[in-house]
Amino acid sequence: MRLVLLALSLLIAFALPARAAPPYDVQEVAPRTFAIVGPFGNRTPENLGNNATFGLVVTDDGAVLIDPGGSEQGAAALDTVVQSLTDQPVRFVINTGGQDHRWIGNAYWQARGATVIASSAAIADQAARASMQQTMLSTLLGDAFAGTVPAHADIGFDDSYTLSLGGRTLEIRHPAIAHTPGDSFVWVPDASTVFTGDIVYVGRLLGLFDFSSSSQWLEAFDAMAALDPVHVIPGHGPATDLATAKRETRDYIAHLRTAMRAYIDEGGDIIGSVEIDQSAFSYLIDFDILAGRNAQQVFTEMEWE
Repeated sequence: MRLVLLALSLLIAFALPARAAPPYDVQEVAPRTFAIVGPFGNRTPENLGNNATFGLVVTDDGAVLIDPGGSEQGAAALDTVVQSLTDQPVRFVINTGGQDHRWIGNAYWQARGATVIASSAAIADQAARASMQQTMLSTLLGDAFAGTVPAHADIGFDDSYTLSLGGRTLEIRHPAIAHTPGDSFVWVPDASTVFTGDIVYVGRLLGLFDFSSSSQWLEAFDAMAALDPVHVIPGHGPATDLATAKRETRDYIAHLRTAMRAYIDEGGDIIGSVEIDQSAFSYLIDFDILAGRNAQQVFTEMEWE
């Protein structure tokens, strides 16, 4: 099957017109430990669906990529970045959740011999939303989505999985539902670095949807924060520290839930919930787009809590 995928991938690569790779800000936060920071904003033909932050951990026996890219061409663009950082092949790819850029590019890497790992909850979420995601990406990316064949992880786990490679250890943990049902973070102890996937947003307002859980998101964040990492690589935004991650993710969710509890207790309804004061976080990108929707989603969650 992998030989078939490789052959198809090579045929697609020759058949498709060349595209310039999206710009990435590559940050080496610790030796052989990289954040690959994609652009903010929506998925576009220019960013190939890679509007997120990815990660790379290099070892003596191969590399581990955190999240594969949001399309076949998006995965190829990440491969170009990887090859600029190391001669080691990508041996493993970790899916940190169910959003498209966390898994849609899997087949590209599997065709090149990589083994993909994801939580069982993420795999189930990916399967449930695959058709919707493909329709959305096809619309937003157009020709840039051509050649993308969604594929799921080779290894699934329930709560945690330890990956040892080339003298380095990566601990993958799925603590609770956050932005998506299967969100996981990846702890790299020798670098005091955690790749959080969508458990942390920095510089951009996070999004709460009907598949998210604001209450469990706090639990997921706290499980990550208990590691006391020096370097936090968010799912969106640049590498940062724990204090900034807390301020722009946990503090936002906690504020929204506290304000919503008071609003509901005073008899407020879902229509008026958008007026909850979130102005302390208005400096974050996409605030005007997401704040009102987040408020209504949290109202829906908390109305019967």
